[in-house]
Amino acid sequence: MRTDTLPRPVEAGSRPKRRRGWRYALFYVALSVLAIPFVFPTWWMITSSFKPINEIFAFPPALWPANPTLDGYVRAFTEQPFAQQYLNSLYIAVVVTLGTMLVASLAGYAFARIAFPGQNLLFVVVLIGLLIPSEVTIVPLFQMFNSLGLINTHWPLLLVTTFGAPSVLATFIMRQFFISLPGELEEAARLDGLGRLRMWWQIAMPLAKAALAAVAIFTFLHTWNLYLEPTVYLLSPELFTLPQALTRYTDAYGGAQWNVQLAAATMTAVPVLLVFLVAQRQFVEGLAHTGLKG
Repeated sequence: MRTDTLPRPVEAGSRPKRRRGWRYALFYVALSVLAIPFVFPTWWMITSSFKPINEIFAFPPALWPANPTLDGYVRAFTEQPFAQQYLNSLYIAVVVTLGTMLVASLAGYAFARIAFPGQNLLFVVVLIGLLIPSEVTIVPLFQMFNSLGLINTHWPLLLVTTFGAPSVLATFIMRQFFISLPGELEEAARLDGLGRLRMWWQIAMPLAKAALAAVAIFTFLHTWNLYLEPTVYLLSPELFTLPQALTRYTDAYGGAQWNVQLAAATMTAVPVLLVFLVAQRQFVEGLAHTGLKG
């Protein structure tokens, strides 16, 4: 009797592996279907920025422009100083992000590693800043900056955002991370003759890269999307930021120029979205290391 004609035994682990593969496949299909309502508006914004007006309002909406045009992008730069406004948002977001990382890391290290009277009470007072809406403080802050002659400058945006609610949350994130550091590191640093500032800079900061990445991404996105504060403090179009500039693309009757607005919105949102997609791993790791787990 030939042995090659006998049925081969089924491996013990093959069926569980197949079932597991089907489960993963169904899981990713379900996630893809659920992602459609979230992805479609962004897709519609990007594709519609290349459409003429008549195609934007066509029904049913087309997933791809039939007659693509760059008219919206050209008019976005010619109808107002959009390039300067882009640079304004970029440099304000970068300066505020760097300033917040510096302030939050120093404050978080002090609250986590330095014992002083009233430490916990002061930290609670700092956290209360998260409960105060920016709309409550905008009028007194406007009066203060107006008395200093800083209205229609970028200084109010730089100062208020660096030391405002984003900085409070960033301080909390950094404190939670620095608390998790072992005390033996500081003891070894003291034996080497390091002071507090050098311990913070040479030991704590290199270990806090994940937390700093989370703070940087969060602060940059918050500053990039600011609308209320620029509207209150800025008057000249040359000083506007992007969220403020997007509201100024209107026709002679006050109606929205949809193709121009969509083109400007695409140039505003897509670069930041790409940065977040590239750095999302560091963002999640930073939150996970600081105890802010979902």
